[in-house]
Amino acid sequence: MQKKSTDFFVYPPNLRVLDLASIVGMYRSRGEPRRAGSGEYFACARSKKLVKEAKFWFGLYYSQSSWDQLLTKDASGYPMTEVEFGILGMTIYPPEDNSHRSNIESHAGIIPQLSFLIVNDLRQFGFIQEYDSGMLGITNNGQKALEGFSRRAYDRKFAPEMLDIYRGGHARPKIEEAQKKELQQTRLF
Repeated sequence: MQKKSTDFFVYPPNLRVLDLASIVGMYRSRGEPRRAGSGEYFACARSKKLVKEAKFWFGLYYSQSSWDQLLTKDASGYPMTEVEFGILGMTIYPPEDNSHRSNIESHAGIIPQLSFLIVNDLRQFGFIQEYDSGMLGITNNGQKALEGFSRRAYDRKFAPEMLDIYRGGHARPKIEEAQKKELQQTRLF
């Protein structure tokens, strides 16, 4: 299914290069207002204009008006990305018919530590609920946020084909393994 718009927040594709403390710090500080130092400016990632005050998003800065334009309708000010959209969608249409938290987190398409944080935040914002059994379910507010993102990105009502896992793509992140180099060892004797 083809996206009609990319007017939403996106996590950097190379988050794996950061350590866990950096990822948590950047995730927790997203949306915080920042003020440029004396004689300095931030460049808004969306409008490309210089601004004195901006909101922070994983190393990028957005003016308040640009930030507001990227927020999804009915998401209560929560900055939605395709990852949150996927998690909300998988609570309705779980992969392998298993809506257990660990299964949904593993299919989120992002590094496991970040998917854990995102599920916790979605729960705190009241978009999903977690049952004692570990299963996840979507709430009415979560359904509204899901539909809002769906309308923004695809210009239509939510359908499971919008999720990476159902488009034939494998949503689990691939972790690259370092290749061992065959070292030539010189003989001393």
